[in-house]
This record gives sequence, C-alpha cells and structure tokens, in this order.
Amino acid sequence: MIKTLAAALEQRGYTDLTPVQQEVAKPEFDEADLLVSAQTGSGKTVGFGLAIAPTLLGEADRFEPAADPLALIIAPTRELALQVKRELAWLYEKTGAIVTSCVGGMDMRTERQALNRGAHIVVATPGRLCDHIKRGSLNMDQLRAIVLDEADEMLDLGFRDDLEFILGEAPARRRTLMFSATVPRAIAALAKKYQRNAVRVTTTGEQTQHTDIEYRALNVSPRDIENAVINVLRFYEAQNALVFCNTRAAVNRLTTRFSNRGFSVVALSGELTQSERTHALQAMRDGRARVCVATDVAARGIDLPKLELVIHADLPSNSETLLHRSGRTGRAGRKGVSALIVPIKLRRKAERLLQGAKVRAEWTEPPSADDVLARDEERLLSDPVWEEEITDAERGFVNKLIDRHGIEQIAAAYLRLHTARVSAPEELSAAAPHSPERERTPRSQEPFGPSVWFSISIGRSKNAEPRWLLPMLCRVGNISSKVIGAIRIQQDISYVEILAASADRFLEGVGPDMTLEAGAVLKRLDTAPDFASTSHDPKPPRGGNKPHDRAASKPKPRGKNKEKWRPKPTASDAPKAKRKKKKKDKKPFAKLKGKPSQKGSSTA
Repeated sequence: MIKTLAAALEQRGYTDLTPVQQEVAKPEFDEADLLVSAQTGSGKTVGFGLAIAPTLLGEADRFEPAADPLALIIAPTRELALQVKRELAWLYEKTGAIVTSCVGGMDMRTERQALNRGAHIVVATPGRLCDHIKRGSLNMDQLRAIVLDEADEMLDLGFRDDLEFILGEAPARRRTLMFSATVPRAIAALAKKYQRNAVRVTTTGEQTQHTDIEYRALNVSPRDIENAVINVLRFYEAQNALVFCNTRAAVNRLTTRFSNRGFSVVALSGELTQSERTHALQAMRDGRARVCVATDVAARGIDLPKLELVIHADLPSNSETLLHRSGRTGRAGRKGVSALIVPIKLRRKAERLLQGAKVRAEWTEPPSADDVLARDEERLLSDPVWEEEITDAERGFVNKLIDRHGIEQIAAAYLRLHTARVSAPEELSAAAPHSPERERTPRSQEPFGPSVWFSISIGRSKNAEPRWLLPMLCRVGNISSKVIGAIRIQQDISYVEILAASADRFLEGVGPDMTLEAGAVLKRLDTAPDFASTSHDPKPPRGGNKPHDRAASKPKPRGKNKEKWRPKPTASDAPKAKRKKKKKDKKPFAKLKGKPSQKGSSTA
C-alpha cells in the first residue's frame, strides 16, 4: 500500500480493512477493470480510493500540481457525491490531491472555476457531469480511472443515457470500476460494453445481508402508528435516528409533530433546496439534531456516522428499498437497529418484504409507555456521572444544597429535571393478534358507550366530509379514531360524537380558542342534536337545486295539462325518420315562385 494512504488510514483509526477493501486493494488488481458487489455500508468508498491509487500515483507518494483530472467518481445523488468527496479528501490528504465536486443544485460557475484551476479527482452526479462535458469545462483527455458508485441505483434513477454518454466520451485506455449492491442484467450489459475483461469481485457480505443490523417488526394498531414511532425513538434514545416516510406530506406531518414533542428534528425531502438538505445533514452530524425524517429518494446515499436507528414509519414498496433504507445504519462494523412499524392489515406485506430481502426480523410489540420509563430509569442509574468525583469547585454548592433541601428533596428535584428534559411516552392500545381469519372477517360492531356531542361550523356547503373530518379531529385533538363515534354532516354545520371519557383530553388538545383547521369552530353541546327535527338542513332535491338549474326548479304539469305518454322511438325507427326528413328537405322546386307541375306534365 502507498505510504501516504497507509498513514492517513492509521491517523483515522483504521486497524483492519473491511472484506471489500481487502479484495479490491489486492496488488494483482492494480490495472484491472473491476465489477464489485458490495452492500451499503461495507466501506466501499475507501475501497475504491485504495483501488485506484496505484493507477493515479504510480510509484510516487504525492501528486504533481493539479491540471486536468486523473480520476472521475460518479455517484447517483448529491448527498452521496459530497460524502464521497469528504471520504477521499481525508484519504488522499497526505498525497496533496485536490478533490472537487460537480453536483446539481450548486453554482455551476463556481464548479467551472474549480475545474479551470485544476483537480486530481472529480466527484460528480451524472446530470451535472454531462453539462460540464458538453460545455467544454471538463477535459477528460488525461483520465486514468472512472468509478461508478452505486451503479444499480443510477440505472434505477434513469441515468443510463447519461452514463453511456460519459463513458463514450472518456479515453479508451482507462480503468473502469463499477460498484453495485446487486448485479442485474442491465449492470452486466453495461459492464460488458464499457469494461475490458472485468474481474468480478464478490464479498461475503453479498450472501449475508446486514449482519450488524437488528431487524424488529412491530405490530401496531393503525391508529397508533405515529405514537409507536415516538415510543421507539424514546426507547432507544439513539444519537442519530432516521425515520422513513413514503410521501413528502407524511414527512412534513411527522416533522411538525416531533418538533412539538420536543425532539430535535430535521426534514429531508425532494422539495428542499440543496443548501437546505446540506444544512439538515450537517445538523445531524454535529449533534444539533438527532432525528431526521426523510423520503426514500432524498435519503439515498447519505452517511451519518452516528446513525444507530432506522424506523420505517411507512413500509417500503419493495425488498430492495428495505435494504437500502436499513443500510444507513450498521455501517463499517457498527451495530444498528431497523424497526418496521407494521399495522395489522399490512402484516403479510411486511413478511414478503423481509423474505425478499433475505433478512429475519423479531416480531414483537412496540415499546409501551412503561417500557420507555423503565429504560429511562436504567439509563439514569447507569450514567457515568454517578461515579465521578466531586470537584473542589462543586463542593461548596453541594454542601449548600444538602443543608438547605436535604438528600431526598435533591434527588426528587434531579429526577423531575431529568424527566422534563425528555418527551413523555405515548400510551398505546393493544394490537390485535395476527390471524389470517381475522383479516378476512369484518370486525363486529361494539357498543360505543356514554358520549358527548360537538358541533363544527362547517357542513356540506363547505365540502365537509367524514373522511376529512375524522383524521383532522384525531390530529388536532390528540385522540384516536376509536373514541370518535358518529359524524353527521348537515348543510351548514356538522356534528361529531366523542366518548365522554376522552372529551376533556380532546378539548385540551384543541385549545381554549376552540378552533380547528380551515377556520372551523368547535362547540360543545349539552344534549345530543335532534336530527329528525332539524329545520336548517333542507335536503337538496334529487334533480339538484342550483340557481341556474331551471329544469330542476320548474314544476311538472299536472291534471289536464299533463302530457300524454308516448313511446320512445326505437333504434330501428330512427333511420327511417332521418331518411324521411332528409327527402323532404331536398325538394327540387322549393325555391320556384309558381306551383309545381302535376305528375306526368312537363315544364318549358
């Protein structure tokens, strides 16, 4: 191994290389093209940095002054490209290498200036790289190596044409290294076309998926999905946690709720600018945020060194996505937890996802409120602060506290301060045991119990519907749908029935102003509304009652004025009537002033 790289690894704390790093850095592969199967988190960035070093440096330990780039690293996403740049920067720091990036969302003029000043290694995304090549700001004549990182993801994201253009413009005499979690037919075809006698490198990680990740599948009631996520976050108290959602709307909703519950949280979705995404990830790395809520596309390729927990608030669409999500944790020999939140109705889907990913999960219940509090107590008692000696600077104030308040009062105050620092756990309802027969059998109707009625100042005239009101009431009132009974929509007002035992909690969640979303005003009723005698809600006639609908408002004729019933013309009658009318309209003498001649006579 080159001395400067070995020194950088030692300074970074590398004692042993991972299997993929050992394979690709073998001396016999120094000049070979490589097709490498490497799972997410296997240390492949350092691996291909070591693999291309002999090609770039030769026998030297340091680079000559930078000019046109010698190596090109292509990554599917901006976050992954910037991450690769950071990794290669410390690995090649002692060689004097200049590593620059070209990614979408950044100022292209700044990148052009950096390329003009010279760079040894360029890390780029496919789209931005194509732009620089076509505009002549990137000269690839001196390229000695090209690395395609996460090649399968790049094809999934639709970058095949861009990759073929880039590889076609690169010099023919170069090394081409492809790193991919899987090698589907498309990757094999790309390798066959653009690589020369590529060596296939397969590490043991391809057979054993994510051995450093503990998979847990948590059965939850559908109404407790978000509450279960909160309890999982509180139970593990991970330094960094990543919560995956399937939509941007879900990301925004969970981010808002976590923030309200006291979590230090950031969001990561496609609607954010590159600057906002960079700041969010930096907040996770430096400890200002501990929870990141993200969509799949936004989280592709991100690397958080302290990430200990991945939560699938929404189940992924396929097994490959499950592996990519989970692979954000348990990286480079560190342990991690991947928790799937599984509503009862999605149990079979979760089982198929785990089977397709070839991983085994422990099926259990999410942490209850008591579990979270017990874990808090365990963490508190095992805190190293109890073993630290009292310093001279602290001794005076410690004695003052003991004299003024006593040992028990000080302990109680400390416990209260510690409890106030964290979010309270959620009470979860027991999820019904999984049963295939239960999935096919509708749930029996149970008595609702004593209830309180509320009115809401919107109705059908404002497009109010139960499918909108129900989740809104649960969200604003911090209640579950189980405590909501009947919902009756009238013309200008709506009524909702809520269990009497949950009415006070519902009002506390709504707040003293009694205002819901969309400006709707809530009012508590003393008695149940009498729907039979409701006079302010005339039902619209079946024909419609719009002011412009004259046909609907016109009274039908009755008695002598009533029209006689006539049979509707059949389909066979229609052509005859049409032909008769057509013949009548085409009289040859229709425009003559005189009378037409009799049959058989002639005209002059």
